[in-house]
Amino acid sequence: MKMAIRVFLLLLIFFSSSCPTFALYEDQVGLMDWHQQYIGKVKHAVFHTQKAARKRVVVSTEENVVASLDLRHGEIFWRHVLGPNDVIGQIDIALGKYVITLSSGGSVLRAWNLPDGQMVWESKLLGSKPSKPLLLIPTNLKVDKDNAMFVYANGFIHAVASIDGEVIWRKHLSSEGIDVEQLIYPDGSDTIYAVGLHGSSQFDVFQLNVISGELLKHDNMMFPSGFSGDLSFVIDNTAVAMDSTGTIVVVISFQDGQISFHQTHVSELIQDFSGKAVILPSKIMGTIIIRTDSYVAFIEVINEGKLKFIGKHDHATAVSDALSLPDGQQAFARVQHRDGNILLSVKLGKDDWTSYITEETIRMDHQRGNVHKVFLNTYVRTDRSNGFRVLIVMEDHSVLLLQQGVIVWSREDGLASIVDVKASELPVEKAGVSVAKVEHSLFEWLKGHLLKLKGTLMIATPDDVVAIQKMRLQNSEKSKMTRDRNGFRKLLIVLTRAGKLIALHTGDGRIVWSRLLKSLRKSETCENPGGISLHQWQDPHHHALDENPSFLVVGRCGHSSDSAGVLSIIDAYTGEERNNMGPIHSIAHIIPLSFTDSLEQRLHLLIDANRRAHLYPRTAEALGIFQQELGNIYWYSAETDRGILRGYGVQKNCVLEVADDFCFDAKDLWSIVFPSETEKIVATATRSLNEVVITQAKVTADQEVMYKYISKNLLFLATVVPKAVGPIGSVTPDESSMVVYVIDTVTGRILHRVTHHGSQGPIHAVFSENWIVYHYFNLRAHRYEMSVIEIYDQARAENKDVLKLVLGTHNLTSPITAYSRPEVFTKSQSYFFTHSLNSIAVTSTAKGITSKQVLLGTIGDQVLALDKRFLDPRRTLNPTQTEKEEGIIPLTDSLPIIPQSYVTHALKVEGLRGIATFPAKLESTTLVFSYGVDLFFTRLAPSKTYDSLTEDFSYALLLLTIVALVIAIFVTWIWSEKKELQDKWR
Repeated sequence: MKMAIRVFLLLLIFFSSSCPTFALYEDQVGLMDWHQQYIGKVKHAVFHTQKAARKRVVVSTEENVVASLDLRHGEIFWRHVLGPNDVIGQIDIALGKYVITLSSGGSVLRAWNLPDGQMVWESKLLGSKPSKPLLLIPTNLKVDKDNAMFVYANGFIHAVASIDGEVIWRKHLSSEGIDVEQLIYPDGSDTIYAVGLHGSSQFDVFQLNVISGELLKHDNMMFPSGFSGDLSFVIDNTAVAMDSTGTIVVVISFQDGQISFHQTHVSELIQDFSGKAVILPSKIMGTIIIRTDSYVAFIEVINEGKLKFIGKHDHATAVSDALSLPDGQQAFARVQHRDGNILLSVKLGKDDWTSYITEETIRMDHQRGNVHKVFLNTYVRTDRSNGFRVLIVMEDHSVLLLQQGVIVWSREDGLASIVDVKASELPVEKAGVSVAKVEHSLFEWLKGHLLKLKGTLMIATPDDVVAIQKMRLQNSEKSKMTRDRNGFRKLLIVLTRAGKLIALHTGDGRIVWSRLLKSLRKSETCENPGGISLHQWQDPHHHALDENPSFLVVGRCGHSSDSAGVLSIIDAYTGEERNNMGPIHSIAHIIPLSFTDSLEQRLHLLIDANRRAHLYPRTAEALGIFQQELGNIYWYSAETDRGILRGYGVQKNCVLEVADDFCFDAKDLWSIVFPSETEKIVATATRSLNEVVITQAKVTADQEVMYKYISKNLLFLATVVPKAVGPIGSVTPDESSMVVYVIDTVTGRILHRVTHHGSQGPIHAVFSENWIVYHYFNLRAHRYEMSVIEIYDQARAENKDVLKLVLGTHNLTSPITAYSRPEVFTKSQSYFFTHSLNSIAVTSTAKGITSKQVLLGTIGDQVLALDKRFLDPRRTLNPTQTEKEEGIIPLTDSLPIIPQSYVTHALKVEGLRGIATFPAKLESTTLVFSYGVDLFFTRLAPSKTYDSLTEDFSYALLLLTIVALVIAIFVTWIWSEKKELQDKWR
């Protein structure tokens, strides 16, 4: 029997060592996470379609991205995401091999290698006066044997060598007080013209020598009525502008030093004109586009400043710039909306406006909205005629390539500008599954585990390896449209800056549905709509099979907090817009309440700019629930400009001209005024309303109990010296200080205050349970720091006995109120940290049992998971044995950066702006979604998956191990019996 036990143990060790580990290998990346790359809304596009090179289009976007896209499939060849302040103003291609970008208001000129996107050179163009950046790249112009380009920026005209970015010469024009609108270089000339306005009534023309930059001539002429808007240049020696009243078109001719003005009233061109007109920016030779209140009109500029009306279209019409064709003619594209389709027309510049080279009708998803921009490109067909392809940018920021009447490819680049994100459960799987489906699923399950077993035993063929990888990536369970028992499958509802709501499946990141919200589209009543936030409106737990959850989308009709608000209620499963309201009162704050009505609709309080509270939903039942809890509702507002923090409560109904039972006046409860000379509010943080705390007690290593001070009314607030609001290094350590407060927003009582001398922002903070972690810069140490504050309830000091806690004899039944003066104490600690941050978050789980991880969005656009144990303020240099058993880590002056702790692996979330976490049903797991220009989703298990087996666990190997062990035991038992029998016969 002893031999049987030995053999059993040997086999157990062998098969245990054969089991797969839980490390994440390269081929496992993508099984639990996905990564999507975007570029944002396209502003400029330049096509490069030479025969010898790959056909591509180079674009710059509103997200400060310069990228090269494949014209065949729309994939990204390469891209660069510039900084948030490095706004791209102009883009072009030089010498057929360099992409030239002008950014930072014209201060930075860069050249990128066209094939691979490597930066070739960078030039700083400094100046004293901010101005409109202009870039002009002549076709063949050599200055000192170098191909030259011209840049106007910061009051200077620069001649820059295309090959190395060296500034050949520069001329200062800002001293003349002119705002240059256009640089003009006639081909083959030795003169470059700078044309612009001095003030709003003087037209100026400068002539400079292209070789030396010498000012050859300066002409100007006053226009007494004044100009409005920008100049539009129809040909090299003619510009067009509107007068200051917006009713007269002024044609400005300048040639041979002579400037003349020709005025034409808009009503002479357009019979039913009224109001004001604006000239739209366009580059169609000899033609201007005028926008009125009702339509868009095309006007041709003919000889001697005369104008001719060509035609008019509705506001949804978009027109491309002129494109030069190989035969010397020019063409442009026009896109119109018609009966759910778009009509694409391509026309030669000087032909009859009623005839077109190409006219195509293309079916377009109406959820993309109107066409905003059009970029035209030509190619040679097999019959040697000109064919055309068109890149269009839609209202929802998506990009599409049209060719021969079809959509060749499309990109959902609105996802590069996410404003807010929420998670929604998927529908419950209906009962009743066919036997055939069960048999098929069982067969696939057995087949899959047999393949895994072959892979584990290293006997899999190359075809088997491919099948295993394909099976992993195309797991049907991963992308099903129903809930799973672990809560991994959800819908991510994202709101984009374009006003579009998109549902993403967490399994594979695909778009389930999308909806361009009617309430967030531009209209006569809402000129500049924009989304603010998303909120759970209805979550039918008790009616999950009958009703769908819904979300409340909150927006404004302007950028200020006193702009009119708009509301939409959206079905989470279908994207259907159930209801929309607006424009309504202004919306300064949104307060989701913890109460729901009989339909499980959550009550929301919307605070307007006049501090009135408006209740939604506007039903009698909701009003009755709200009035019962009227005395327990509080909120605060931080007036950062004035340095005042105020607390409010709700009192009687509003006194308005028209009675409104759902409107309530606010009453001032308290205020904190920070001295404006020494403190300016720069950051705030509060606890998540949905956070779950498993226990209020924390047992220490010495068997004492500390009680967490848990309150959803606590606010973290940080201030700095006003001089330190600027970038790091703008003040000396002696001039800067940072003050951190923990404030009760019900009473306005300051529970904790600490000063960090010689420190400044930017400050990023996260508040969870009873602790706060915040990140800032220490000027004295020249390093970033992270500090932690933990708040504990001193009033329960007599209940420190663990035995009382276990037996339930502690005194925790006394009611708690925010108005009783809390007895709290804090523990805090600071650590050096290597990285700068742009966002911070914390993991969340279903029951709050799993330990926390702080998620740090680094300046390198990656997400780092830092165990909360590293930020324990009780860490000491030499922890005792009991403290080590508790999990306390020895104290170090800096926080460790563990490469394996990067949630995003080797990937980057370019332009990272936010990190959102959502609990799964499985307590060990949290779902993490990070967004910026890119998107990244994954699952995290901060305390490992202690409550489940991994998805790639080999059940077949386990079964084989058990069978082998049973056989081994049986065989060794027989051997043992035979051996004992032989021993007895001796």
